Amino acid sequence: MELTPRNIVMVYCAADYLQMMDEFGEDNLLSKSENFFHKNVLHNWKDCILALQSSDPVIARAEKLQIIRKCLSALSMMVCTDPSLFGWPMMMYGSLQSPGGSILWNGINTGARIRSAESDWWFEDISYLSVGLFERLINTMETRGIRPEILVGAIMYYGRKYLPGLGRWKSGQSGKTRTVASFSLTPAVVDQKVLIETIEKLLPEKKGKSFCCFLLGLLRVALILGVSQMCKDSLERRIGMQLEVATLDSLLIPVYSDSDTLYDVDCVERIIHHFMSSESRITSFSPPSLDPETSPASEPLRKVAKLIDNYIAEVASDVNLKPRKIRFLAEALPESSRPLHDGLYRALDIYFKAHPWLSEKEKEELCNIIDYQKLSIDACAHASQNARLPLRVVLQVLFFEQMQLRTALAGCLNVLDTESAPAGPMTVPSEMAGQIVQRDGWITVVRENQVLKGDMESMRSRVGELEEEFNKIKQEMKKVTKSHSSLSSPRLVARKIGCKLIPRSTDAQPDPVDSAGPTPRASIEQARRSHHSRHRKSFSLF
Repeated sequence: MELTPRNIVMVYCAADYLQMMDEFGEDNLLSKSENFFHKNVLHNWKDCILALQSSDPVIARAEKLQIIRKCLSALSMMVCTDPSLFGWPMMMYGSLQSPGGSILWNGINTGARIRSAESDWWFEDISYLSVGLFERLINTMETRGIRPEILVGAIMYYGRKYLPGLGRWKSGQSGKTRTVASFSLTPAVVDQKVLIETIEKLLPEKKGKSFCCFLLGLLRVALILGVSQMCKDSLERRIGMQLEVATLDSLLIPVYSDSDTLYDVDCVERIIHHFMSSESRITSFSPPSLDPETSPASEPLRKVAKLIDNYIAEVASDVNLKPRKIRFLAEALPESSRPLHDGLYRALDIYFKAHPWLSEKEKEELCNIIDYQKLSIDACAHASQNARLPLRVVLQVLFFEQMQLRTALAGCLNVLDTESAPAGPMTVPSEMAGQIVQRDGWITVVRENQVLKGDMESMRSRVGELEEEFNKIKQEMKKVTKSHSSLSSPRLVARKIGCKLIPRSTDAQPDPVDSAGPTPRASIEQARRSHHSRHRKSFSLF
């Protein structure tokens, strides 16, 4: 029979089982198969792959004869070396490649060698191995010193091939497909649950945006297939250690069990706790900073806080989501992680809009997680007119908005006073200069607000004066009605009321009030009407 890479492992194992050694016959089958395996198979990339794939039926005896170990070691050595050095087959050239590895032109050997600078040329080939052989090959490559990022690429390629749900989370991969038509290989039969648990064990501790997206996709498929709890916990821990590079799209994990909610909020909450645990360990070893908000260690916290605020805004439209879930997600991060609470306010506003049946108490409890001093001017303006917020919350927003305006105005006035001082050249700190530039757009509104407040105060004092004057007139009128003798003298009445009559040029002429004017009672009634009308006009203005 003819020995080929496809049958050499079976023949080798059968000859060993039948003890077809040379002592029973010269050049017996065991020595023939052993020579063919060492001289032909172990020196060729394609033949090693074919021999490994055909070894599954006799894997136990192949292990005894060290066939598997030798093939894996040979493949690891070939991956570490430039494939063009030994003329190993390269799939992209197809039939244009001669058996020696050089390029053919019209059937003539040109002598040109194949060069390849790509480090992932072998990903597709080893993806035809079974899960067990693939795991052993990756471990052998790791022992030989192949870079971890290359091994991660091979593992991700293998996982995406046999787990169709991971194809969505390529995160910028080239998507170039490689064909192995010359190999005539068939994909391996893979148990997906075993594959996920194997991949989780093979993946190193690595960080990266594409790697984090792959882990989130792997966790999504693991939740669907129902893998072991240890595997799920490990995936959540790995994701939590690099949550700052995760994307919102990959973090939206649906619920695959019997649940009322659409998204698995509990899983995200556990991931946040893993992130906080890893972040606390990093912070404990880092030197203390004078300003914790501007320290480099707080940058991942701010990124995660922004991501979680956007996540809450996405899941807030779920009508079955309970308020306590929103509160747990928001309070899982420390207060220092959010320099602004605009994202948190936006998420709660979306939640209130999708849950109009919430009581005022539940709304107030959710609003307590917002620090109104960390709301921007635009957020304060929106919140002060938001009918979905409780009245107490709106009043608090207005109060802090006035405080912000007052503080900003005081800062601007201090800067203006410093500029108008006759001192030498003024040096404004960079932080104050940034605040001036930020407030320059709305300083006019602040001044108009102060002018309006001054007008209101003056009008309020004028109303108070009119009320006092009205009370005095009332008391004087009571005295006038009781003393009839005083009615005979109009000047006395006018003097008591507080009016001052213009003196005439001569005292000999009769008093116009006595001769031609109305009666004293009519004058008093007319004065009362005039004062009442003045008071009503002033009140209508207010």
